[in-house]
Amino acid sequence: MYIVTGGAGFIGSAFVWKLNQEGIDDILIVDALGTSDKWKNLVKKRYADFIHKDAFYEMLCEGRLPFKTKAVIHMGACSSTTERDADYLMENNVHYSCALARWAVARKIPFLYASSAATYGDGSLGFSDADRTTPALQPINMYGYSKQLFDLWVIRNKLLGKVTGIKFFNVFGPNEYHKGEMRSVVHKSFGQIRQTGKVQLFKSHREGFGHGEQVRDFVYVKDCVEVMWWLLKHPKARGIFNLGTGRARTWNDLVSAVFKASGVKPDIEYIDMPLEIRDQYQYVTEAKMDKLRKTGCPVKCRSLEDAIEDYVKGHLQQKDPYL
Repeated sequence: MYIVTGGAGFIGSAFVWKLNQEGIDDILIVDALGTSDKWKNLVKKRYADFIHKDAFYEMLCEGRLPFKTKAVIHMGACSSTTERDADYLMENNVHYSCALARWAVARKIPFLYASSAATYGDGSLGFSDADRTTPALQPINMYGYSKQLFDLWVIRNKLLGKVTGIKFFNVFGPNEYHKGEMRSVVHKSFGQIRQTGKVQLFKSHREGFGHGEQVRDFVYVKDCVEVMWWLLKHPKARGIFNLGTGRARTWNDLVSAVFKASGVKPDIEYIDMPLEIRDQYQYVTEAKMDKLRKTGCPVKCRSLEDAIEDYVKGHLQQKDPYL
């Protein structure tokens, strides 16, 4: 059985889709559905069972997990970069991850988990995933710090050769619809184009960056799950890896691609960035991908334009946009 925590979420449900594509449906999904529309990510999936994340954690801590497990894909976490409840993030993102990793490693079960590019903070130390640089990173929000703490726990407990961590950069694609304000700008701008015919982007408040010229490493979720699947199949590829395209693009590039895929002439309005996020805003993210390439991973990420065209035409413009 494959255990996928966060299996009803964005990347988690996309990975369940990938497992189904590989003919695998012996899957245990661990998540909390609540009152959101996250359940819709599961409608077309084949899986053996669903367990609430709290019930699963209780079973884990009491040593009552009865599953014969092939791999643990740990995508479950609070992923909101604006979450202010630090105690919740410590328990949900750090302690939960430590307990599950201990359980998997003790049984020699492959363990793949989600870290984040948010661990890099303002980017002043660069975006290298070299193990020697990780302890020096200084995240600028509590979400990033929770991910950094677990990465450091992995290193401190000498688990780099036994588990696989993935520092996801700016992931976008189908099944993100339930994420509210944490949805990608691709999805948000598609909605704005439909409603108003134009897209709003934040102005730049830093010298050297024009409006909309802030850059991110945007990566398509379909490419991410291909990398994850390859890493699971290659047990010698262990450690903590960046996952992006390796090429930063501007917000202007991104929304221009959404306009083109939507068949609408570009119309961008630049608005002031809220004061409460200006000090935490990243003007540049770009994944250093050398470490993953050295594993021999053959997956090549799509260009931003090709990925957005697939997302818009293959999903957002369709009656059923889900994977």
